[in-house]
Amino acid sequence: MQSVVLLNGDYTYLNTIHWKKAVKLMVKGKATVLKFAQEAVRAGERVIQIPLVMKLIKIIRTIYRNKVPFSKKNVMIRDNFVCQYCGSTEELTIDHVMPLSRGGVSCFENCVTACKKCNARKANKTCIEAQLYIRKTPIAPTISEFTRLKAQKALVFDLLKELGIY
Repeated sequence: MQSVVLLNGDYTYLNTIHWKKAVKLMVKGKATVLKFAQEAVRAGERVIQIPLVMKLIKIIRTIYRNKVPFSKKNVMIRDNFVCQYCGSTEELTIDHVMPLSRGGVSCFENCVTACKKCNARKANKTCIEAQLYIRKTPIAPTISEFTRLKAQKALVFDLLKELGIY
């Protein structure tokens, strides 16, 4: 089947969930359906149409209150899963712009997505020493920007735009 887009009570994007969990939320009255999919399932004598976009009745506080937490996955989402040195999308990893061995730290401003080839070429050198140049300056994403990037990566941004949410 498919994934269902789950929105918070204030129409902000939360996550995509499995259709079975979405049906449970709908039946329990914890979420309202904004758009239905073409598919339906039988539950005994009832036929339940699968939701495509749902909104929670109550607003829930999200984990990311003030800033996006630093993680390998979040760095890759920020960089759109593209090597920041050569533009490759194969065998991605994280590279520290200022190497840890030279006093660099693990944070959004010092980490970029890199393919294994570029990461090995750079090793523990700076970008200038390795003659590698970063395509986009690494900065910490804002909550709203990060939410939009996650929605785009989940291929639901156009759907949310169609509904007038973004």
